[in-house]
Amino acid sequence: MILVLENKIAQNQKDKILNYLSDQGCITREIMDAGRNVIGVIGKSNISLEEFKQMDGVADALPIKTSYKLVSRDFKSEDTKVKIGNVVVGADRIVIIAGPCAVESYDQAMTIAKEVKKYGAVLFRGGAYKPRSSPYSFQGLEEEGLKILAAVRDETGLGVVTEITSVSQADLMMKYVDVVQIGARNMQNFELLKCVGRMGKPVVLKRGLASTIQEWLMSAEYIMAEGNNDVILCERGIRTFEPYTRNTLDLSAIPVLKKLTHLPIIIDPSHATGIREKVSPMARAAIAAGADALMIEVHNNPDQALSDGPQSLYPEQFGQLTRDIYVIAPVVGKQLDFDYLKKSEIINNSQTSDSKTAAFIGEYGAYSHKASLGYFGEEIKPVPMKTFKDIFQAVQTGICQYGVVPLENSLSGSIHENFDLLQEYDLKIIGEITIRVKHALIAHENVSKKQIKKILAPPPAFSQCKNYLDQYPDIELVPVTATSSAVRQIKDSGDKTLAAIGSTMAADIFHMTVIEESIEDNPRNYTRFAIIAKEVKGNKKVNKTSIIFSTGNKPGALFEVMKVFSEYQINLVKLESRPMLGKPWEYMFYADLEADIEAPELAPVMEKLIDKSENLRILGRY
Repeated sequence: MILVLENKIAQNQKDKILNYLSDQGCITREIMDAGRNVIGVIGKSNISLEEFKQMDGVADALPIKTSYKLVSRDFKSEDTKVKIGNVVVGADRIVIIAGPCAVESYDQAMTIAKEVKKYGAVLFRGGAYKPRSSPYSFQGLEEEGLKILAAVRDETGLGVVTEITSVSQADLMMKYVDVVQIGARNMQNFELLKCVGRMGKPVVLKRGLASTIQEWLMSAEYIMAEGNNDVILCERGIRTFEPYTRNTLDLSAIPVLKKLTHLPIIIDPSHATGIREKVSPMARAAIAAGADALMIEVHNNPDQALSDGPQSLYPEQFGQLTRDIYVIAPVVGKQLDFDYLKKSEIINNSQTSDSKTAAFIGEYGAYSHKASLGYFGEEIKPVPMKTFKDIFQAVQTGICQYGVVPLENSLSGSIHENFDLLQEYDLKIIGEITIRVKHALIAHENVSKKQIKKILAPPPAFSQCKNYLDQYPDIELVPVTATSSAVRQIKDSGDKTLAAIGSTMAADIFHMTVIEESIEDNPRNYTRFAIIAKEVKGNKKVNKTSIIFSTGNKPGALFEVMKVFSEYQINLVKLESRPMLGKPWEYMFYADLEADIEAPELAPVMEKLIDKSENLRILGRY
């Protein structure tokens, strides 16, 4: 049962409800879900739902119809995000867990850890206790292996994940590791499940060899019933009649679980396939299907591995896989961030009080808001602004440390205002993020398209949905600042003849109804956002530079600058001309280069650019 509490419930009213339920022998969990204060109740009570509804402070009482209660979407509609150090599983950023099947030695584990971190892994996996089919196979280094894992974490900054096989190992796990894993063979070891529930560490719960989704979720319920909400489900293949691969990877479990539970989902294609060349295709498919994370086995010398060498990727293969995931993730609204750990370290080590805010345009639910979450994760508080100039001003004055501004869209082109503001303000581009823009038509509940008289959206959204809107010539198009602002306006108006173009995220935030999804003209609708700040903090590898420059008003002046890039084989991925502020008919050029322009080997490039430009300014290296 779920008790939805009134927004203004007094603490003594809440305490009275909780005390009563405790006296009845019920297990209770209090959470905030979609802005509601909710108490989940497990166990039988003498009071009916109708009687609970009459209690002081209770707004509603709802049954949970599934046998798994705390795990279900009925209990918690919002996705659970499991925090492991600076890493969050279940958010907009894909989490990659990688490492060998078994820890074999200090040198082996450290070598692999450094390799997988270089290629984008943010957590390190390695078995210290190895339950094997044969008692004569390598069984793991046990506590020595745990000590090696702890040393890997201290050296590389990667949180460590390992399997617990016995209740007797709990104290060692608490001492050495960040995430405990319940293996497939132990999915229904209920005493072990209750043990990790009491430990309180994040848990990766692997699906059993031939377990149903229902049985799997009931095992997660055991853990959560003990008070541990940080559970991550791991699909690692199930045993079927097909012998070609080690197991059959059930990718259909991903959308099924997304509907049934709020818990995040990891896919382990290594154990699923058991064949090296099959791992990457299944990993790519898992991300396309909506997985939150991947667990990949990687070994620097798999032919000599003491466990599961044939399914382990070489580090270079793992690197190619993460590059593929980087491209695939935005299609499904996710990001793979190669600077995840470094970025989190810089943010969390910042001492200034305003260091954890990022300004964006519009309301919560805007695409700029989503870009902020994709770039910074949960560590930065997004702050909505009314105009682009407000964003630049907030960063310039220190009100916000970061700004998230769109620069160009793949369908509607450049956002010229922001190129002009980059010229006007002395700020740096410290990073970029590209997100897929999927527009939806949003209105009040039970509204049909025939009732709509006006659609609110910013002009770029109208242009990106032109073919769709041309079907309804009688509907008036009303321009606003941002898509999320449009959704809020129709929400606040209560007018059922109004609709908005915006994201499904905005529809969820403002409790509005999506009438039709994906109304943009072209599915290849992407927006590139720049992350701006007053200064660059921390040192990181850069592969892109943004500059602005001007040339003399003479024939061939721009050509002379372009020759410099050609001579040094520097690829230009963007070239935009904009009027110089206060100088009619004179222009500045904005350029994005696929190079670190301040790298020592490119010092001659800088000298020639300075010589052939009247003005030159580096906007950012990232």
